[in-house]
Amino acid sequence: MDWQAVQLTLQLAAATTTILAFVGLPLAYWLAMSRARGRFLVEAIVALPLVLPPTVLGFYLLTAMGPHSPGGRFYQSLTGSLLPFSFPGLLVGSVLYNLPFAVRPFMAAFATMDRRLIEASWCLGESPLRTFFRVTLPICRPGILAGLVLTFAHTIGEFGVVLMIGGNIPGVTRTLSIAIYDDVQALNYASAAQTSWVLLGFSFAALLVVQFLGRRGSGV
Repeated sequence: MDWQAVQLTLQLAAATTTILAFVGLPLAYWLAMSRARGRFLVEAIVALPLVLPPTVLGFYLLTAMGPHSPGGRFYQSLTGSLLPFSFPGLLVGSVLYNLPFAVRPFMAAFATMDRRLIEASWCLGESPLRTFFRVTLPICRPGILAGLVLTFAHTIGEFGVVLMIGGNIPGVTRTLSIAIYDDVQALNYASAAQTSWVLLGFSFAALLVVQFLGRRGSGV
């Protein structure tokens, strides 16, 4: 077992999940509650990583973060380093790739909520922000937790986007999925099997948690 890859993978999953918790919740709330005309376009863009091949997304992100792009030059001027083949670059790609895995469960939770409860809170004098934290979040907590679990689990198993943006640098961008790929290439099937079993068990446990939260949220 490559423990350095384990540590890096957990760091990437934790950072991605944390960022999407702050970014995805307001975006999902707007998509679920808004009646704006452009909402469907935004929803399609958010869902794009679900159908776009990871290598295609990785290629465009690699181009957008490169030293010849405005974003890449700006980051290099601030930090003196490049985004591609670095952990920050890996994190940017992971956040964008996992966006629908967080936003869509959040949206489903918000969409099934009884809006009369929100309106009742407003009528009692609570602000929209206080209503969101004191009424909406507690009611939608199972769906929100399910989205966070899915995001964390999906990040653990990322391969295509990780390989395109981060490459295979030990201690920097070499995640567990890349480690399995390397072991297979080196015909080290015992090590690949060991890591694969760990990821299989983790994925199954994550799905059980999501199913439990789904039943709890639906009252079954």
